[in-house]
Amino acid sequence: MVSVTDTEPTSAVAEPRIRKKTMGMPTHHMAIFAMLLAAGIVAPFMLYPVFVMKVLCFALFACAFNLLLGFGGLLSFGHAAYFGSASYISAHAAKVWGLSPELSILAGTATAALLGLAFGSLAIRRQGIYFAMVTLAFAQMVYFFALQAPFTGGEDGIQGVPRGNLFGIISLQSHFAVYWMVLAIFFIGILIIYRIIHSPFGQVLKAIRENEPRAISLGYRVNRYKLTVFVLSATLAGLAGATKAFVFQLASLTDVHWSMSGEVVLMTLLGGMGTVFGPIVGAAVIVTMQNYLATWGAWVTIVQGIIFVLGVLLFREGIVGVLSKLIRKPL
Repeated sequence: MVSVTDTEPTSAVAEPRIRKKTMGMPTHHMAIFAMLLAAGIVAPFMLYPVFVMKVLCFALFACAFNLLLGFGGLLSFGHAAYFGSASYISAHAAKVWGLSPELSILAGTATAALLGLAFGSLAIRRQGIYFAMVTLAFAQMVYFFALQAPFTGGEDGIQGVPRGNLFGIISLQSHFAVYWMVLAIFFIGILIIYRIIHSPFGQVLKAIRENEPRAISLGYRVNRYKLTVFVLSATLAGLAGATKAFVFQLASLTDVHWSMSGEVVLMTLLGGMGTVFGPIVGAAVIVTMQNYLATWGAWVTIVQGIIFVLGVLLFREGIVGVLSKLIRKPL
């Protein structure tokens, strides 16, 4: 028979071990972030800076979408609305209103957040394919608004967006100067997403994704959590779109087109839905294909389709999801 005094030391020793495992960032995640930072610092000296900036912008966009789909369990076919609207507002604020880059990006991001709040409050009332169709309908509304509104430039878009001076001090006229700004925004966005995922709020999101009726029975206000993650995802997607407007000095209809929503879905699924780093890999693969296979014309879309089908059939968890299974650690 085991006495109380025998069990007390075991409990006292076990508690610190549990805390050590649950607190802080895992070592392998810290190593991956360090490698990403090192790659980000070296990349502009080895590759064309604009290409790398495009990868970073779309990687942030895909991670924002993954926050909604991979961890919230909500499939949106209209995320181009937030990416593109932020791009337009950011470009307009810089070119017409004369705002500085940081204020222009904030204006675009805030616009995406407001759209996310408005659209999300209506979309979350439906589930499954109906939710996806509602988000697509809202995105098409934004597309036709961008086509007809006088300040968007119609089919020409907003061209020649001035980069100006960051904080009124740092000139962004060179690609290298813009690159460091984009890299900083990318890491800030990724770390925010990482914190959201690993917070108590993120754990509730996963519970809702896995078993929504059970979460409701436990007393969680599911719709409130869904709306919050929808707005957060839209805001971060807007941050990516607003930053992209300064990279290319352009905001165009491509940013709000339905195909942009499809591309971010492809990036997320190819890299690994529900993983932290999967969307980054997926975005890098898709953007690299678009860049280096551009001479193939329409065949690029066919190649993307083939890769997507093979990925779904052979790597259902995505590239990073498969690696995570192999090393038996969450990525």
